[in-house]
Amino acid sequence: MKIIIDNITTLFTDYKKLPPDRIEQLPRSGSDRIYFRIFCGDESFIATYNLNVKENKTFIAFSRHFKEKGLPVPEILAVNEEVTLYIQEDLGTSCLLDFLEKENFSAHVFELYKKSLEQLARLQVLGDKDMDYEYCLTAKKFGKQAIMSDLLYFKYYFLDTLQLPYDKQVLMDDFEALASYLTKTEYKYFMFRDFQSRNIIVNNEEVFFIDFQGGMKGALQYDVASLLWQAKAQLSDEWKNDLLQYYLDVIDGLLAHPVDRHIFTGQFDGYVLIRMLQVLGAYGFRGLFERKAYFLTSIPIALKNLETFLQNNRVGIVTPELTRMLKAITNETIIHRFEPVQANENSPLVVTIISFSYKKGIPVDESGNGGGFVFDCRGMYNPGRFEDFKTLTGLDKKVIDFLVQQTKMNEFLNGVYDLVDISVEDYLKRGFSNLMVSFGCTGGQHRSVYAAEQTAAHLINKYKVKVKLSHLNKENWVLPPAQKDESINSPDFIKS
Repeated sequence: MKIIIDNITTLFTDYKKLPPDRIEQLPRSGSDRIYFRIFCGDESFIATYNLNVKENKTFIAFSRHFKEKGLPVPEILAVNEEVTLYIQEDLGTSCLLDFLEKENFSAHVFELYKKSLEQLARLQVLGDKDMDYEYCLTAKKFGKQAIMSDLLYFKYYFLDTLQLPYDKQVLMDDFEALASYLTKTEYKYFMFRDFQSRNIIVNNEEVFFIDFQGGMKGALQYDVASLLWQAKAQLSDEWKNDLLQYYLDVIDGLLAHPVDRHIFTGQFDGYVLIRMLQVLGAYGFRGLFERKAYFLTSIPIALKNLETFLQNNRVGIVTPELTRMLKAITNETIIHRFEPVQANENSPLVVTIISFSYKKGIPVDESGNGGGFVFDCRGMYNPGRFEDFKTLTGLDKKVIDFLVQQTKMNEFLNGVYDLVDISVEDYLKRGFSNLMVSFGCTGGQHRSVYAAEQTAAHLINKYKVKVKLSHLNKENWVLPPAQKDESINSPDFIKS
């Protein structure tokens, strides 16, 4: 990671003629891209590191094309010679989903959705003009082959993992019929491909778009379906209908001839279904195969969204085996299979999480159960070796940035979560009252403290379980005198 940060520093300095004040790695998402925020004076910038050069070239080309047409995308400011690293305009830190989660279904959020759909229409129609689709990552258009690819993605990475019996040939015939039906649309322009509220940045009441490198030429309906039926958003039917009509009004003003709304809305439900199945395939791949917790917890939300769709909408063609399987996977038993067990007010389980120093010895389990997990964090490079970190702890941002950027702490913690989650789920089901998880390092001040804090947050967020968090070596932390009595040395506590 240090090499990447050094390269960012060099590229940024060449562009800005000034060195950055600091560089912070941003939280990882589902992709292999690694993002950083660069700070320089009163300005900030985003750096992206990605070894997929073709993907980088696509995003850079699309961004420059859209920017020339006055569309709301980030400006590309600098690219290294290998095209593995580029710096772009920082559009801000708040996405549309953040506003929805904070304000719920307020009039303000509704207006932001309208702005998003208005700018989407402009991106689709104006962005299609003179677009060089040779840059597309996979298919140049969302035709029958691309639709079939999405359906098979759903089949292999989600449906087949459930091991439910089905007639393979009849299902494939249904896939063919659905793909053929959806390709027969006259409204084909630039298709964003992943148009959802996380990819819409809100800054000073204006909206901007990111992560459109998967775009291609395709039906207008797909992107609208992606936004309005995003499972995480849970928009009401009234909002969906009103926003769809608003989008059609905007589109009519951009096209030479108004769209035939009967035809458009007739195929719209089909694209909603395709998008839902594509998302389930992605959740299956990222969650069931790559074991990424966010995607695993998203599966029941996506299945409930699909269930709602099936109860109230019709695609317009007969697909008997596909319909049967969709009803099967939205059965309450299947959905429950993916829902994590969560503690309630009567759950007796308390997870004791401890950071300690190996010099002081492994902590004793005072519950009388003989101890639990003990994880050795000494495999991570020790920030305490550096003078700048000696009077800091695993609670301080500089130490956290070091551990995230310069070590494999995130990979280590993902392994910890995989093991601890099994016990937490089992203990909740069986009504057990105690589980102990300990993290040790040399001094019990940096690595073990950060690991304990992160694990506590993970278990509370995922299971709503009560956690008792203790830093056993806090009295021996090397801190400036002024900090000795501050909250950084807070006593043990329970939170949930």
